[in-house]
Order: sequence, then structure tokens, then C-alpha cells
Amino acid sequence: MIAELKKNIEAKMQKSIEALKLDLAKVRTGRAHTGLLDHVQVEYYGALVPVTQVANITLIDARTIGVQVWEKPMAGKVEKAIRDSDLGLNPSSQGELIRVPMPALTEERRRDLTKVVKGEGENARVAIRNLRRDANNHLKESVKKKEISEDDDRRTQDEVQKLTDKYIAEIDRLLTQKEAELMAV
Repeated sequence: MIAELKKNIEAKMQKSIEALKLDLAKVRTGRAHTGLLDHVQVEYYGALVPVTQVANITLIDARTIGVQVWEKPMAGKVEKAIRDSDLGLNPSSQGELIRVPMPALTEERRRDLTKVVKGEGENARVAIRNLRRDANNHLKESVKKKEISEDDDRRTQDEVQKLTDKYIAEIDRLLTQKEAELMAV
């Protein structure tokens, strides 16, 4: 029972880390990367689909993303979808190829994005701590029901705390890495 509890908690904590990584990937740095356009939706024959389902997305250089549409009539719709997204990008069309240059970030914008990153990190820390609390509550219930001994309870709480510390340290590492990426000119 205890081993299963620890395995579940660790899996949930790992999912929290993966969710943080996805959230951090959405925060734009000065460099171009194809993942920026993953959440941009395009109208394709009456349905909204991700850009990746109507075009190839590649890096032309460090500051430019290339979007090669598969059907020529979709170029205008894809360009409009990228322009209307909340990314602040201004694409330019060259036939079937759409060039999306990444504007340089101002110092003020970098600081704002750093605050966003710190907020995402704090949300992830809260999620990890909530998982620890849930595990500890589950252990206390098990002790009350005489399913486990108090020694097992203490030992398992220590192990859950070590897991929590490990994942909080991972969150801090990811945040430091992203902040350094943001502040690099």
C-alpha cells in the first residue's frame, strides 16, 4: 500500500513538472522555436485546427520561423491566424512560404516575462505541495484505521518530503534556466 502511494505521488509530481515545462515553452524568448506556433488555431474548411495540421513549421534562422502551407489558399488564413494570436508576431507571406520574424524583446518586456515565469513556477510548487499534503492526509487516515503502523507513517512521510524537495529543486532549476534564457540579449 505504501509503495503504491509513493509511486502514485511521484507520477503526479512528474506530471506537474511536465505541465510546467509545457507552460514555460509557451513563454517567448528572443530566439525563434517552432513550438511557439503549436497553440495557434487556423480555420480549415469550417473547423479550427492547429497550424501544424495545415503546414510544415521550420526554423529559417535563429530569429525567423518558416511556415510552409500545404495548400496555397490556406496561406492567407495561416498568416492571419498567426497575426491575430497573442504572440505579438507579424508574419509576411511569400507565396506558399510565410516568414515569421521574431522581434527583439525590450528590457521591460523581458522583466514582465520573468514575472510570468516566476508565477508559473509558484503554481507548480503549490501543486507539488498539495500532492504532499494529500499523501500525508492519506497516511494519517491509514494510521487511524490501523492499516499501517506509526513508524511506517513517519518513514513514508519522510520519503514523501524527500520527493517533494527533489521536485521543488527541479522546478527551481527549470525557472533559473528559463529566466537566464529570457534575460540573454
